[in-house]
Amino acid sequence: MSALIFVFLLGCVAGLRSLTAPAVVCWAAHFGWLHLAGTKLAFMNHPVTLIIFTVLAAVELVVDKLPKTPARTAPTGLIARVIFGGLSGAAVGAAVGIVPYLGATVACIGALVGTFAGYHVRRTLVLRHLPDFSVALTEDVIAILGGLLITWRI
Repeated sequence: MSALIFVFLLGCVAGLRSLTAPAVVCWAAHFGWLHLAGTKLAFMNHPVTLIIFTVLAAVELVVDKLPKTPARTAPTGLIARVIFGGLSGAAVGAAVGIVPYLGATVACIGALVGTFAGYHVRRTLVLRHLPDFSVALTEDVIAILGGLLITWRI
């Protein structure tokens, strides 16, 4: 049961930063925190996958700060968050003995929660005159450190 909570929280990370969750899963597999060998998601422990998701996650962190970046609740961003959250949840589920489909489903729900909660919290803080850039950087730190803590702890 507690593993599903961690999977849900990893989905929330995807809701904050869509590519951070799969990048964190790749790093967790690389560090040996998650064991994906012998699963259909073993590709998440491949060096090429690690590099691709890490680079894409870094690009996303930069693009998020640009003024013309659409809201995370826009259809394209929302779909990406759910897909990458589901992929991350399936991988973690496979690594800890949860049926990957259940892990994916729980993480997708977490991604939706994280998307809308993150959107409303950021919007509220900016409306209260906190600089958007500072709020976004704080959100980056929460997503990265939270994702690493979740995958290390599971």
